[in-house]
Amino acid sequence: MMQEKFENKIAIYPGSFDPITNGHVDIIKRGSRIFDEIIVLVAYNPNKSFLFSVEERCQFIREIFQDCKGIRVDFHDGLLIDYLKHSGASTILRGMRALSDFEYEFQMALINRRQTKNVETVFLMSGFRWFYTSSKLIKEVASLGGSVRGLVPENVHQKLMEKFNIKNNGK
Repeated sequence: MMQEKFENKIAIYPGSFDPITNGHVDIIKRGSRIFDEIIVLVAYNPNKSFLFSVEERCQFIREIFQDCKGIRVDFHDGLLIDYLKHSGASTILRGMRALSDFEYEFQMALINRRQTKNVETVFLMSGFRWFYTSSKLIKEVASLGGSVRGLVPENVHQKLMEKFNIKNNGK
């Protein structure tokens, strides 16, 4: 039996984006060729500690995609499914780097599917250049004074250098 087609092709790309990496940017750009609109949804959890505030993280993303049609930034502090219900989106977009991501992402897709049958999860494999890039690793390297240039957008790189009081020495 044929299912109904989604009328609008809006995808939610959720994450903490603390900070957004070039791997995230790659997934958003590639996803924008598939979907009419992508809502980059920045997770806000007052019980977790983040390097950057939700406002800073949203601003980074807005700056990166300021000239891109069909990419919107928002934040949410509840269940992703609740956000989907009022957003008009029908798809969750997720990136996967390695086999280690699969188990977690598969569990999340199944629990989201259990919450509502009207949502699909679409996975895009990470570009090979970003296969081992993660926000956690970026923060760790930057905090120790290492170079993360080229792994994050330039606006994020500058803010990481400021946050960790690193002098611009061409790294």
